[in-house]
Amino acid sequence: MSISNAMASGVSGLLANSTAVERISYNIANADTVGYRRSFAQMVTSGSTNAAGSFATGVRTNVTHANGVDGSFSETSVASNLTISGNGFFVVNSNIDASYTSGNMFTRVGSFEPDENGNLVNAAGLYLMGYAYGADGTLGAVDRSSFNDLEPVNIANQTISGAMTGNVSVSGNLPSQETGLDTPGDAFVSSVEYYNALGEAEYLTLSFQPNTTDDQWVVTISDDTTEYGSVTVDFNDSGANVGAPASYGDIVASATAPAGFAFDPATGEMTLTIDNADAPQVVTVSLGAPDSFDGLTQFSGDYTPMNIEPDGSESGTLTRVEFDEFGDVWGVFDNGTRKALYSIPLATFANPNGLETSNNSTFSMSMDSGDFYLGQAGSGESGTLTSGGVESANVDIAEELTSLIQRQRAYSSNAKIITTADEMLTETVNLKR
Repeated sequence: MSISNAMASGVSGLLANSTAVERISYNIANADTVGYRRSFAQMVTSGSTNAAGSFATGVRTNVTHANGVDGSFSETSVASNLTISGNGFFVVNSNIDASYTSGNMFTRVGSFEPDENGNLVNAAGLYLMGYAYGADGTLGAVDRSSFNDLEPVNIANQTISGAMTGNVSVSGNLPSQETGLDTPGDAFVSSVEYYNALGEAEYLTLSFQPNTTDDQWVVTISDDTTEYGSVTVDFNDSGANVGAPASYGDIVASATAPAGFAFDPATGEMTLTIDNADAPQVVTVSLGAPDSFDGLTQFSGDYTPMNIEPDGSESGTLTRVEFDEFGDVWGVFDNGTRKALYSIPLATFANPNGLETSNNSTFSMSMDSGDFYLGQAGSGESGTLTSGGVESANVDIAEELTSLIQRQRAYSSNAKIITTADEMLTETVNLKR
């Protein structure tokens, strides 16, 4: 190798190690940056080829990113702060007023909190994107190879509409020793909650009056303004169906139109027409079919409140959100309902280390990374989510400082090559004197 080539090699070494120190400095500076991905400079031999063969002429650097290495979990106790364990990146957008198919980026910075409008945004001002669940609780067909079906994750002003009650089932035990007395005691009363067309809770009252006849009760149903009707139920006192209703009789309809009452003794079902809207609401109250144990029973013992199970639901307002490991955002409403609101996908790549980096710890696709796939967390190659914390930078300070010492030594050694080559050139020039 000629003296000038040796000097050129030394210069290339200075440049390469300067780049390496730059990467190390960048890593150390971002050691406390949430979601930061470490980068480092790999040394690669550079050379030239001629007819006589290959000759090394120096060294160059190839900057590589450790995007596939997890950082540690840092607890924040903020439910909307999310951490990815394993592969994947959040999809974020800086401008949610624009088209959601453009301007999307990828990040591991999961310090999301709701803004003044309820949109989840991280500390860098980037909004979390996800798939919205439909009213039926399903995602439907979503395109996981594009951004077309994504929208900002919003957890404000969420309400759930109520569903009108159509059926109520009643079950429980009536104490047999209360019947057959010369002077029966007071009636046992249970409140029946149901929901009207607006999702508001309303109430009926079921009264169970023991009769002077053994094993016989009069069941009356009413509300604050209307007594709908009554029915007498006789219970079996022996045989295979002892304790189950034997028969229903003495059906009395007391309601005045448009309210109404009907009873089917074969099924043990009351049909109420409740005048609570322009179109009256029809509610079926099941007491249990004769010779069955799926409704009312009568055995000796203490009276316990009836188990009342209406269908339908009350309208509700969101009280809090929960995040599971599979990326689903659940809304918990004040009516006790828990409903899936969004699915947060994780973008995976064939080569995540090939992503292009930009400000705010964001990434974009490149030819080296390959295309993205927006998979469900916890399935396939996608990692899982943990709520209540953020991911720290995947930087090891001890490792970086050790590398800094190595690069400093290598830089000094390459500088020595240049000074030595300079001295040799000086000696060569002095040969002519």
